[in-house]
Amino acid sequence: MPMRTGEIRIHDAEGFEGMRKAGRLVAECLDMIAPHVQPGVTTAHLDDLIREFVYDHGAQSATIGYRGYEHASCISLNHVICHGIPGDRELKNGDIANIDVTVIVDGWHGDHSRMYAAGTPKRLAERLMDVTYESLMAGIAAVKPGNRFGDIGAAISEIARKNRYSVVDDFCGHGLGRLFHDEPNVVHSAKAGTGPELKEGMFFTIEPMLNVGRKDAAILKDGWTAVTRDRKLSAQFEHSVGVTKDGCEIFTASPTGLHTPHKAA
Repeated sequence: MPMRTGEIRIHDAEGFEGMRKAGRLVAECLDMIAPHVQPGVTTAHLDDLIREFVYDHGAQSATIGYRGYEHASCISLNHVICHGIPGDRELKNGDIANIDVTVIVDGWHGDHSRMYAAGTPKRLAERLMDVTYESLMAGIAAVKPGNRFGDIGAAISEIARKNRYSVVDDFCGHGLGRLFHDEPNVVHSAKAGTGPELKEGMFFTIEPMLNVGRKDAAILKDGWTAVTRDRKLSAQFEHSVGVTKDGCEIFTASPTGLHTPHKAA
């Protein structure tokens, strides 16, 4: 197992192929779960389905056993920003949920999250999900050799600002590959032209979290669950990407187009 070195790794063609396999499987997993996100279903049941899918496909869950975590997913409802723990809570009509899954395929990590709605979400929630996805794709559009990591955060925060949402800065994206969390930290609110230079072969996640209210987060007593301090809605989308010669490759795009908001199987 490689160790963090403090430097941003540059990967070769073998790495790209490994990440494509891991990214495709986690995208297929989140495609699978889409029709099950319904009122009356518990988040623990969704996590069971995800764990079974991962193991049935010969992969490993990167989160089970990670720092004592016991689940194959994080499921964050409504005002939960991230790291929500699956449990007995039944989904209610109008709930929105971020489902975050990381798999390991042949040593490579595929890390991906999407927003889902149980039943019919309120317009406020729909709009938040739309804008959060738009901010993710704006950040991805800034990924190309010669740009800087600050350009990603600047693109994301500009979308949020125009729509009067706040960007959570307590959590960030991260390098990945054969490590779950590697260099660099990928911040989602930054000044353009700042940060390390983007170079071909870098792998990392972009995973903006936008809030309807203030950006401030609080961690619950379980040590994992992060919530908005004002208890207003939060949303997040995440892709794993690799920097290519002239742009970037999204490893976690859904093969059936379900990674965009409001899509159902």
